[in-house]
Amino acid sequence: MAIAATVPLLATAQTPPAPGASPRIDAIRKSGELRVGVLQNAPWLIENTTGSGEPWSGPAWLLANEYARLLGVKLRTVAVSHETKVPVLAANQVDMTISPLGETPERLKVVDFVLYSNTSICMFGRADNARFSKAASVDDLNNPEVTIAYFTGGAEENWVKERFPKARLRAVASSGATAPVEEVMAKRADAAPINRVPWVGLQRKVKGLAVLPAADNCQHSTEKASPVGLAIDKNQPAYLDWLRQVAKTMKPKLDADEARVIQAQQP
Repeated sequence: MAIAATVPLLATAQTPPAPGASPRIDAIRKSGELRVGVLQNAPWLIENTTGSGEPWSGPAWLLANEYARLLGVKLRTVAVSHETKVPVLAANQVDMTISPLGETPERLKVVDFVLYSNTSICMFGRADNARFSKAASVDDLNNPEVTIAYFTGGAEENWVKERFPKARLRAVASSGATAPVEEVMAKRADAAPINRVPWVGLQRKVKGLAVLPAADNCQHSTEKASPVGLAIDKNQPAYLDWLRQVAKTMKPKLDADEARVIQAQQP
């Protein structure tokens, strides 16, 4: 009986608003297509350039396809850039931007988000470095005996300074790499920050590294966590609520597909 009772709830959560409840959904149904802004951003949205198969993949694409399926319309992609992926919403050139966006206070002033993932930071070091290996948590790196390297002007600079006020900090010029790996490998630094997504590829490429938080290879780190999702124009409550309900139902599939993409990274 309990299992049977959940079926109507799931169906209700995914059923689009009735005609008249959402002008946006009414317009999408009338046009017969769901317009989505696309721009590659791994691991959430990956462009397929082989010429065969689905043009895009990743959790953002899965979610967009589910929206189109539930609405009974086709999915139409609209190429956007880093500069236009938010303005196209107010200009009504797309119904949503599925190129993943980080939620920020500035963006929340002009768009609403459907969040389904996040980006966060890992701290890595040499596994044979006692100052790193004896640390049981990221907190333990906030130590006067530990040297932490970071790229000057990088996204992690301010966070490193605030997170590790007791550690010795080593600022280095960006080399174009995803993290100051050379500083760690040359033992000029004991630890350095890296986004959790490229960490998996770095670990495969450079042997002998360890990471914190260690659980699940740092893929559920909450350090400098920032929500990620798709965006729609503001003031569309019925549309937004439905999109969020579907994303909530899809969350296990989206998580699994994100993990698949990350694990498939080539060194």
